[in-house]
Amino acid sequence: MTEAKAGDTVQLHYKGTLDDGSVFDSSEGREPLEFTVGSGQIIPGLDRAIPGMKVGDEKTVRIEPDDAYGPHNPAARQAVPRSNIPENVPLQIGMQLQAQTDNGQMMTVTVVEISDDEVVLDANHPLAGKVLIFEIQITGIN
Repeated sequence: MTEAKAGDTVQLHYKGTLDDGSVFDSSEGREPLEFTVGSGQIIPGLDRAIPGMKVGDEKTVRIEPDDAYGPHNPAARQAVPRSNIPENVPLQIGMQLQAQTDNGQMMTVTVVEISDDEVVLDANHPLAGKVLIFEIQITGIN
């Protein structure tokens, strides 16, 4: 039976949880995730767990922040004047917005605080600084 290796396209079902057991993502009810091993399409810690697995193999992988979405960076939080956000945007804690950087790139930010004068936005990935636990099952290797 073929073992997955760098350059292979694999399909897998997965469930991602945090240390407290809460599920942050899952392929349940969807098609398996498909990607090329070693291509950088998925987080490094999960990518490195795949080589050597065969179709039908199951594994649980614990991934530290440095091998996932990186550490939480306090400098990625920024307070902006409430007047900088269009009035037709109904702000809520936890909602994600698209913001444009000084060099014109679009980025996703999360609203973390709201006051009458300011809105604090966080540009960290929502899973930054968190240990991720993936239960995976290989369903195909091409």
